[in-house]
Amino acid sequence: MPRKIFKKYMPDQHKLRAHPSLRWLGEHLHDPNLWHLTRKSVSRAFLVGVFCAFLPIPGQMLVAAVLALVLAGNLAISIGLVWLTNPITIPPIFYFTYRIGAWLLDSHIRKDISFHWDLATIQSEIAAIWWPLLLGSLLTGIVLSLLSYVAVHWFWIWHVNKSWRKRGQLRAARRKKSDQAD
Repeated sequence: MPRKIFKKYMPDQHKLRAHPSLRWLGEHLHDPNLWHLTRKSVSRAFLVGVFCAFLPIPGQMLVAAVLALVLAGNLAISIGLVWLTNPITIPPIFYFTYRIGAWLLDSHIRKDISFHWDLATIQSEIAAIWWPLLLGSLLTGIVLSLLSYVAVHWFWIWHVNKSWRKRGQLRAARRKKSDQAD
């Protein structure tokens, strides 16, 4: 079952319940539906987690937790998928989403960024790239989260059907073997 695959890599629910940034969810974290591994809850978790991974904001895990609560997705998988964007992957991913946003807005892609560590420079550089980055990130997040939702949904159905066929073949082989023994 796909459940075994996801359970193998899923973070521990007790650790997530104790995580300081999630304590504000209180009793909602004890809802067993947030921890079930069903086709629908895992598909929704991928939808939420992949979308939130592409949000260019701090607190992606909090947004993923709230959306998992609202959409009844698996909380652990939703939060775990946010780590698609980690300190190593953020620069190339956000550069890619910035380029998509700049292309959609038909704006000039900045290549000559002169960066100095003062507040005015940081604010002006962020202001210059914010709209293309936000638009590209939202669009990429929406597209990839919908694709991951459909892929997980279909994979789950395919895997269950494959298991059923295999069980049917084994059952038929046992019947045939017992019929031959008689």
